Amino acid sequence: MLQDITIGQYYPADSPIHALDPRTKLKAVFFFIFCLFWVNNIYGFIFAGVFLSSVVLSSKVPVGYVVKGLKPVLFVVSLTMLMSILTIPGDEAFRIFVFKGTWQGLRQAGIMAARIFMLISSASMLTLATSTIDLTDGLEALFLKIPLLKRFAHDMSMMMCIALRFIPTLVDETDRIMKAQMSRGADFQSGSFAQRAKSFIPILVPLFVSAFQRAYELAMAMESRCYTGGEGRTRMKLLEYTKLDYTANVVMVIVFCSMVASGVLVNR
Repeated sequence: MLQDITIGQYYPADSPIHALDPRTKLKAVFFFIFCLFWVNNIYGFIFAGVFLSSVVLSSKVPVGYVVKGLKPVLFVVSLTMLMSILTIPGDEAFRIFVFKGTWQGLRQAGIMAARIFMLISSASMLTLATSTIDLTDGLEALFLKIPLLKRFAHDMSMMMCIALRFIPTLVDETDRIMKAQMSRGADFQSGSFAQRAKSFIPILVPLFVSAFQRAYELAMAMESRCYTGGEGRTRMKLLEYTKLDYTANVVMVIVFCSMVASGVLVNR
């Protein structure tokens, strides 16, 4: 399960998606997520699904690798879908004993599942196709355009990217601690849900200790290199839009306008 987490990992490849400016990819993900919460019908999600599928295929990232990132949320999504089907009032679609499922609940459950899966997939694609350094530079460049955030642009982008960078590290650390506990007789598979949840408590203490230790070592490494923040810092690689970025922006505008228009037309 832990190995299925793909957010925060980078998959190197020679593809048009990897070659895009990080600012282009960040804006695309932001507006894509906005559109996902705007649309509420099958046509908008078809546009979103086709666009996301084309991005995944163009990125040369294995499809199975992207799908693998959805496994950790399958249980939560399935439980939420079941609650929606059984609790949302409407026309009866089926009945199991005293439980009644409605067509309105089925529709809302499908929309919710599609929204969550595409949201996670788009966020995963952002980190899979963008290195941590590029992501930091892109976030800082975008934050500098916002007056209220301009002063803290570098610090905010650095903190966000360090957090993303440490997700795979902490996942590997958790897996290592679990294997060490299992070799000492710990059981994380059998028993009730409460018992399995309780069995994870011995993992938390060494995991937190390891996380704080890594944070301390990183802080010491940055301080020893006289790191002082973003003011006055120069970059070896300057961000610059290319023809590929302008083409991608045009495609994104067409797709996002189609998604928004589908929601407006259907709602009428």
